[in-house]
Amino acid sequence: MSIGIKNGKHHTINIYKAILFFLFIAGSIVTSSATGIKNGKGWVIVIDAGHGGKDPGALGSVSREKDVTLAIALKTGEYFEQNIKNVTVIYTRRDDSTVELRDRPKIANKANADLFISIHANWAQSKSVRGTETYIMGSAKDQQNLEVAMKENEVIYLEKDFSTKYEGFDPKSSESYITFSTTQKVFQQQSTDLASKIQTEFRERVNRNDRDVKQAGFWVLYNTKMPSVLIETGFISNPAEEKFLNSKEGQDYLASSIFRACRNYLNEIDSKSDISWKKNQEPDQKSDTLINATTAADEIFFMVQVSSSISKTEIKPGNFKGLKDITEINAQDRFKYASGSFTDYSAAVDYRNKVEAFYPDAFVIAVKDNKILPLQQALEQKRKTQKDY
Repeated sequence: MSIGIKNGKHHTINIYKAILFFLFIAGSIVTSSATGIKNGKGWVIVIDAGHGGKDPGALGSVSREKDVTLAIALKTGEYFEQNIKNVTVIYTRRDDSTVELRDRPKIANKANADLFISIHANWAQSKSVRGTETYIMGSAKDQQNLEVAMKENEVIYLEKDFSTKYEGFDPKSSESYITFSTTQKVFQQQSTDLASKIQTEFRERVNRNDRDVKQAGFWVLYNTKMPSVLIETGFISNPAEEKFLNSKEGQDYLASSIFRACRNYLNEIDSKSDISWKKNQEPDQKSDTLINATTAADEIFFMVQVSSSISKTEIKPGNFKGLKDITEINAQDRFKYASGSFTDYSAAVDYRNKVEAFYPDAFVIAVKDNKILPLQQALEQKRKTQKDY
C-alpha cells in the first residue's frame, strides 16, 4: 500500500483507522478459533434480513432499509460460516425478494433453529436521533417502543388478505399488541442475554450509541420456538448513521459484532455440556412429578434456574430466599443454581410462576444425562417419547 506524504495528518488518521479495523475483524476470527464451539449436533442459526422485494422498509436520504439489512445479514452469515465449523446458517432471503412476515419465523421453526436473528435499520422524525437497540418479544414498556414495532409490522399491509393471514391483527391498533404480552415467555431470559451481548459489542467495539435492550410486539418474533432478537442497527434517518450503515466498513463492524455476541452466547450454552451436580438433601417440593437429578440421569426433566454467579454460594435457604430444594450446576467458570425437578414441563412452568414472585428472572431449563439441553429440543424429545408409548 502506497501512502503519499501530502496532507500527512489526514492520511495518518486513515491509516490508524484501517489498522484498528483490521485488528477488530481479525480479533473476531482469532478469538473464535481459540474458543471453538464443540456442540455435537451443530448449531443452526437463522438470519433474517428485514423487508425486501416490494417492501423497501425505512427510507434514508440515499438508501433503503432492505438493502442495508441484506448486506449486513449476508456478512454476518459469512462470519459464522468462516469461523465456526459445525454451524448451519439459514437466510430468510439472500436477495431482493419478498418474504411474507409470517413466513420468517416459520423458516426458523421448521429448521429447529437455535437462534433467530432479525436485522433492521431504524427511522425517526428527528434526524439527530442515533444509536442501536435490540428488541426481544414482549409487551412494549413505552409508546416509543410500541411505535417501532408498529412501523416494522406495517409490512403486512402489502400482503393480500392480510387480515385473515394474521388472524385479525392490525399493526396500527394498540389493542392488537395485548396478545403479544405472554408469547416467548419461556425464552425471554435467553433472548435478553443474547440481546445484551449484542448491545455490548455495538457499544464497546463499534462505539455506537447504546439505546439498550427493549421489548415490543414484533410479529416476526411471535411464536418463534427459540431465543430470538430483532436488531435495529442504526437510524437510516440520521445522515451520519446512514453513511455508516451503507459503508463496507460499517457493515463489517456491525456484522462482526453480531457474530461475536452470538458466538459468545453459544459458547456459554455449549459449556453447559460439561457440568457437575450437587443436590441439596432437603427438598421441599412434594409432588408425583418431582424427581431426583442423581437417580434419573437418563431421563429428561425440567428445573427452574433462579440465579447464576462467578463465585460459589453455600446451599442453604437463607441464601436463596427460603428455597430449600436447590441444585448447584457448575458450568466451567460459573455456578448456576436451580430449584425443583419435574418430569412434566407444565409442572415446571407452574413452579416457575410461583418462584417468579421473588426471582423475576427465573426460567425453566431442561436436563438429560446431567447435561442441559436446548429447551425446544427437550420438549420435542418428550413429545416423541410420549407418542411412542
